[in-house]
Amino acid sequence: MDIQERGLKDPASDFEIISRILAGEKQAYATIVRRYNQRLYRVAMSIVSDDQEAEDVMQVVYIKAYENLPKFQFKSSFSTWLTRILINESLLRLKIRNKLVSMDDHVLDTEINKQNEVQTPVSTMLNAELKSAIDQAISQLPDKYRTVFIMREIEDMNVAETGACLDISEVNVKVRLNRAKSLLRESLSSLYKKDDLLHFHLSRCDRMVKMVMNRI
Repeated sequence: MDIQERGLKDPASDFEIISRILAGEKQAYATIVRRYNQRLYRVAMSIVSDDQEAEDVMQVVYIKAYENLPKFQFKSSFSTWLTRILINESLLRLKIRNKLVSMDDHVLDTEINKQNEVQTPVSTMLNAELKSAIDQAISQLPDKYRTVFIMREIEDMNVAETGACLDISEVNVKVRLNRAKSLLRESLSSLYKKDDLLHFHLSRCDRMVKMVMNRI
């Protein structure tokens, strides 16, 4: 079993791990970080659409969650609670970014073209044509459809949890997912391998764990 899988394969439930952390076993938080790195990265990317900023958001969220663990009362699942913190932080970053960036149409188009030319670790690793095409198509979905698509189809979050995280109805979740699929079908076949999309690779997982654990 590799290091990244430990958080996913650890038989202890979130409740058990958090109880140990609250009892003073701080190092147990590393299991939480490894367990949720992939989900948080994908959801953050669906909102901020920037690889480095997604990692920055994740760090902030892990620290906030750790600091607020004593307030968590398991009235909802821990995964939902953590994902909602991530979504709120991502939306806040997006709001700040939109306020700071004021460009005319020509400058905006130039900036978008520059961003599309940048090779991120994700685009480098996903070197197969189909995977790259799918990744690109997902990134171009409108925000509200992209987030639901990634949460439901790539992260396998159920309708209820997705709705709870986004504070929308289950019906709305289904409508947005269907619309996202419809938009993707316009340029792609219906076949894709979700495990390879927006993958938070092992070395990045280890780095995130190290950074978070050094700060708590």
